[in-house]
Amino acid sequence: MSTRTIIVSDRDFWPLNALVRTRAAHFTRDREHIDRLEEELARSVPVAPDEVPADVVTMHSRVRVRDVQSGAERTYALVYPHEADLPSGRLSVLAPLGTALLGYRERDEIEWAMPAGVRRIRIESVRQSAPLRARVPGNRRFNSTQFRSGVR
Repeated sequence: MSTRTIIVSDRDFWPLNALVRTRAAHFTRDREHIDRLEEELARSVPVAPDEVPADVVTMHSRVRVRDVQSGAERTYALVYPHEADLPSGRLSVLAPLGTALLGYRERDEIEWAMPAGVRRIRIESVRQSAPLRARVPGNRRFNSTQFRSGVR
């Protein structure tokens, strides 16, 4: 894990913080993953959606990564836990790789502890799914009840 500052859209920052608070209060089995995401958010710089560079991994980005050691490549969409479906390529932000990718940029290499040991991953490409400004209408903040119920 790096100590480098990462960029996070403020439209992603608030729902992710709500996710951390909600999960920390109700789920003990995901505690390690929740703590890792909380650490990442603590070192992030939330910016306005129109200030997020196009090559930064945000929520719902499609990200092609390469395992530096094996050369294996895979493409994922970074999603919230309730949207995750690994066989379909939808990777939860609470998965070790999902947490590792958040806020990094195309061509970054990340060393991260995975279940199979420490891996070095290179971000080959990033495609944001939609303009960040269009993702969440208005300048509304989320509360944890809205987040859990899917109300946006």
